[in-house]
Parts: sequence; structure tokens; C-alpha cells
Amino acid sequence: MPAGSPKKRGALPPGLINVTTILKTETRHWPAIFLALALSAAPCLATPLARASTTDLPAASDLRVAVAPPAKAGGPLIVIYSRHDCNYCEAVKRDYLRPLANNPAYRDKLAIVQVNQDSGAPLTDFRGKRTTHAGFAADEKIRLVPVVAFYGPNGQRLAAPIVGVRLPDFYQSYLEAAIEQSMAALKPH
Repeated sequence: MPAGSPKKRGALPPGLINVTTILKTETRHWPAIFLALALSAAPCLATPLARASTTDLPAASDLRVAVAPPAKAGGPLIVIYSRHDCNYCEAVKRDYLRPLANNPAYRDKLAIVQVNQDSGAPLTDFRGKRTTHAGFAADEKIRLVPVVAFYGPNGQRLAAPIVGVRLPDFYQSYLEAAIEQSMAALKPH
């Protein structure tokens, strides 16, 4: 439009697209557009559910019961303190703890349970006290997650906990060293 000429009411500046016109004239494309939107949204909707089902470890319910089998075999109960919104926790569970739980070398020597710092789920601690996941995490002074802790039959810590993700290249070594230290602490002297 030349300068000074009157603008039509509702006219758009050059370069902008009138969506109303597209909606009126392109109705034959709506089924394809809706299908494309639905397919592109599906992975976003499924991701939290898929992640929860593949990385969650057994939730702790009674730590006295959970610690008994590994203690009898001379190994620790490994507790991962986690939160539902913690991506680092998911990485530790997926990359290190799940494979550890499935490793034949450790399968009968240890157990791994999860305590969710943000959960009100019931839990019985090592002394038989009824509490919640959040309450037990607070009693253990867990502030940041993930924390991987190693416990013996009476709830004593057997090795220093692994706090955070640290260096991914060395995390497996930290984990194996803590397991070996825990097993050594449980051996009769």
C-alpha cells in the first residue's frame, strides 16, 4: 500500500498471515493436522509414565525385612534416596542401580530399595518405628538427592553415602568401592 492511502479495516501488515482465512479455506487439511498434533504429543505424554515404570526400584516398606537377606549373605542393603521430580535420581537408577540389581555377581549379596524424599508412603525403619518415606529421609538428614546409602542389619551405615551424581566416568567405581567396603565391614573379624 502506498504511503498515505487509507487502510482497510482488519487489514494485516505485510508479511503476517491471516489465520482466519486459512481456517476457512483449508478445512480439508484438518484431519491431517489433528493427527500430526496427536502423534507429536504422544511421546510427551507417555514419557513420565514410561520413565517411572523403567527406573523405579522397589519402594521401601519395612527396612528390617529388606536388610535381612543381604545381611545373611554378607552384603549391604542399598537405599537410594530419590524424588519424583529428580532427573539425576532417574539417571543413577537407570545407569547404575538397575544394572547392579540385575548383575549375577551381586544379585544374592545385596538388595536395593528406594526411599522417596517427597513421599508420605508408610515405612518401618530399622528399629521397627513406623514413619513415612519423607520422615525417614529427614531422620537420616537427607537434604539433596540422589543419595545412595549402604546399610547393615541394624541400620548402621557401612560406607560413606554417594551424594549426587559426581563424575559419571567414575560413578561405577565409587559404587563398587562402597559395596566392597560394606561387605568388608560385615565380615566377622
